[in-house]
Amino acid sequence: MPVRECMERGRVPVKIFTDEVDEPSRRQLSNVANLPFVFHHVAAMPDVHAGMGATIGSVIPTVGALIPAAVGVDIGCGMCAVPLDLTSADLDDNGESLRQSIEKAIPHGRTDDGGPHDRGAWSQVPDTLQGWWERFSIQQQLGDLLARHPKLLTARTNTLRHLGTLGTGNHFVELRIDRTDRVWILIHSGSRGIGNRIGTYFIQRAKDTVGQEMRSLPDPDLAFLREGSSDFSDYVRAAAWAQGFAKANRSFMLHAVLATLGQTLNRAIRMHAPVIDCHHNYVVKERHFGNEVWITRKGAIRARDGDLGILPGSMGTPSYIVRGKGNPEAFHSSAHGAGRRMGRNEAMRRFTITDLARQTQGIACPKDRSVLDEIPGAYKEIDGVMRHQADLAEAVHELLPAVCVKG
Repeated sequence: MPVRECMERGRVPVKIFTDEVDEPSRRQLSNVANLPFVFHHVAAMPDVHAGMGATIGSVIPTVGALIPAAVGVDIGCGMCAVPLDLTSADLDDNGESLRQSIEKAIPHGRTDDGGPHDRGAWSQVPDTLQGWWERFSIQQQLGDLLARHPKLLTARTNTLRHLGTLGTGNHFVELRIDRTDRVWILIHSGSRGIGNRIGTYFIQRAKDTVGQEMRSLPDPDLAFLREGSSDFSDYVRAAAWAQGFAKANRSFMLHAVLATLGQTLNRAIRMHAPVIDCHHNYVVKERHFGNEVWITRKGAIRARDGDLGILPGSMGTPSYIVRGKGNPEAFHSSAHGAGRRMGRNEAMRRFTITDLARQTQGIACPKDRSVLDEIPGAYKEIDGVMRHQADLAEAVHELLPAVCVKG
């Protein structure tokens, strides 16, 4: 069966593509399914787990309204991946030195939060890409919007300094090896401080403007913006800009990693195929079941028939390049990764540095308390996710971990 469970707790059903859904996630899925502007059904991906307002790993179609918190505060967060003309032999004695070189090249973790020391990898890429900054200057692209919403831009959301920075949490730069012994670059990041600011700002605007209807909402984080309002159109423009910024951010880091690999290995590094890039926190208008609808993918990737996407595991388990099957019941979507099995605080309580070293043995990655909340044991089994989504996407490449830089 393509759908493992159809939950009928709401105004529209929830179609679930996994056997593993905890009760908090079920409540959130039910809450969303009861909203009056949700269209046809809600789809829950195999990596579903509780988030802010709406579950991570859900696809929410709407007509006439959008929920900013369902898109989230890392608008356009996603991944890029590309194979290189390197093999595992190039990494055998260089894994740790490559990790350290990448860490020096790309600002990561809690850096200066948009302050004067956050000078991103955009400054290291070829001149042919420098013009991207003009395209992703929020002042130039959204000047009229900023005039109406001046609080969107602060000293800590300076887009120039953040373009080409990794961020924190589960964001990463990795080198992985496929079954043909080819090395891949994988990068997971989003729209950084400015995307966070746009998301946070419009979540609050939705709460401020929804008025009396706030009382009927099962969760205040499901506050929405009505289509036709100026806030709605401003949010759509700002989110689209942030999604473009996130893609550019990943591209700048990708080129910085290529340059760093070349310097460390003392040779030119070439990409073997076009870059795969896919958002997994975003909003877009699409056509489904005969209607033009807004699709919010919160922890899900687009997986139309033939679309290539990226499903990361953890830093100690396989990741996959997948090809979409265009399943209409999933709104042409797929899971976006393993999904967390437990929260960060629980992972810090349950696991030790010794556990981390054991679970990442043979991988050049951080092995200290700063990444203990990202230990592989805190995540679901990626192969289980892949089995559950057999009707959504098929594996094209299995990628095994070799080098990992964490946010």
